[in-house]
Amino acid sequence: MVVALSPLQVIGFPALQLHVSGTAMRASQEDFENAMNQVKLLKKDPGNEVKLKLYALYKQATEGPCNIPKPGVFDLINKAKWDAWNVLGSLPKETARQNYVDLVSSLSSSSKSSSQVKPGTDRERQGYENLVVTSEDSITKIMLNRPTKKNAISTQMYHEIMLALKAASKDDSTITVLTGNGDYYCSGNDLTNYTDIPPGGVEEKAKNSAIMLRDFVGCFIDFPKPLIAVVNGPAVGIAVTTLGLFDVVYASDKVSEVLET
Repeated sequence: MVVALSPLQVIGFPALQLHVSGTAMRASQEDFENAMNQVKLLKKDPGNEVKLKLYALYKQATEGPCNIPKPGVFDLINKAKWDAWNVLGSLPKETARQNYVDLVSSLSSSSKSSSQVKPGTDRERQGYENLVVTSEDSITKIMLNRPTKKNAISTQMYHEIMLALKAASKDDSTITVLTGNGDYYCSGNDLTNYTDIPPGGVEEKAKNSAIMLRDFVGCFIDFPKPLIAVVNGPAVGIAVTTLGLFDVVYASDKVSEVLET
């Protein structure tokens, strides 16, 4: 296998238009092997669509037409790979090999001129104290970033998550992913949230908290794009309550130890 795809990377990308044009030239086996090595040296991730093209052309060049059963609908990674390979039909091995070499060559050229690439295609958004927000390959990832506090949600973090969701709802990404940094997805509310009593006393605190929680939950309910939770570790309290508001939830095997409301 030449390239690997994660589960999240195969969701929601556009239909593939594979590089299958004919050519009078024929790449040698040495050219093909050199191209495979060049793929490993690419400085930037070429994206899901290109990875699938590379995979399909590699399989066609080495094994010929797709010869394996179609994976089940829920086997997202292997189904995407199968579709990409199968669409090549009876394309000759020699043509697939040449197309693979041509595609890698174009990627290498793009990598060398990366300084001319439009900014913002792969970026980390600044301005959050408790989150790391990145966008790449049409996926916006919001990562809870208080690992020393098991990603407990402080009042400030509530507001940052709401701001990040609102920004993601308007950016050019296709899907949004929420996950945690460290060994916990989220340990629920930070207990210091309950010690910061405003001048109006406990009643004002309760009122403000209720409004914040309503707005927080509303950001999930009203989110206009596919929203995916990657539960990388134990989840507690509000972190579990909101999982029902996601379109898809992926859970690590570490979750089985602590997953409670």
